[in-house]
Amino acid sequence: MSKHTDFIQKAAVLREALPYIQKFRSKTFVIKYGGSFMDSQDEAVRNGVAADVVFLSAVGISPVVVHGGGKAITRAMESAGLKATFVQGQRMTDEATVQVVERVLSKEINPEIVAAIQKLGAKCRGFAGSDIFRCRKLLVKDSNGGPCDIGFVGEVTAVQINPIIECLQAGITPVISPTARDQQGNIYNCNADVAAAQVAIALKATRLVFMSDVPGLLQDPKNPETLISHLQSSEVEGLKKAGVIDKGMIPKIDSAIAAVKAGVEKVSLIDGRVQHSILLEIFTDQGLGTEVVL
Repeated sequence: MSKHTDFIQKAAVLREALPYIQKFRSKTFVIKYGGSFMDSQDEAVRNGVAADVVFLSAVGISPVVVHGGGKAITRAMESAGLKATFVQGQRMTDEATVQVVERVLSKEINPEIVAAIQKLGAKCRGFAGSDIFRCRKLLVKDSNGGPCDIGFVGEVTAVQINPIIECLQAGITPVISPTARDQQGNIYNCNADVAAAQVAIALKATRLVFMSDVPGLLQDPKNPETLISHLQSSEVEGLKKAGVIDKGMIPKIDSAIAAVKAGVEKVSLIDGRVQHSILLEIFTDQGLGTEVVL
């Protein structure tokens, strides 16, 4: 009896997913893949995201992946004798550091993600962000409010969408690292959240999903029970002033708001440590994490 009950429950889950599969078929979803779970020694955790991406592709959704890799960059910098320094949440990036960034993101992490997706039977192609993104130098303010030069850190200004579109038309999942080039051809390190949002805007994507190692936007960062499940753009400024949206959450939320204002239907902030969090967010009535809407 319990075996039959288990089968019935599985069938109910599939039935719940059906209207979402029908609704999102042929739509483009951009997924930003980041967080400490990327570094997990547990292969099941690392491959769980790849399996979700393959599932999206299998049911007719066109996924585009933009990935991060901050912790791996810090480790590589330490091995090279370089110290990681952050200003306003941005990594100080001199010429030696940007070479490490490009190597780790585009030549190490990117091929690993591509291989994980291909291993599960899906077509996939990796792109160095420096071949896809154009940027300008990002200037931040120091503690006195003055301009601070943090080196080769860029703000994405344009997306070369033709290679991405060619992949999607051929049923291939693009996986893109968050580096970019300026007008002179110099390589810059970019915020992966901002890069993913710019891809979603350029492709007129239906959904943008930010995966990280927190449950979503929390009223109290130390208490997962204070999850803000629904966030409207009109609430953002107040939450910034209250310190709820702070540090690394600022570019994430700002990018989410820019995306929904540009026509992306919904942006989701979800916890990549939860098995199959992408599928739970997209294909169930309940969802999880924080949804950002106009």
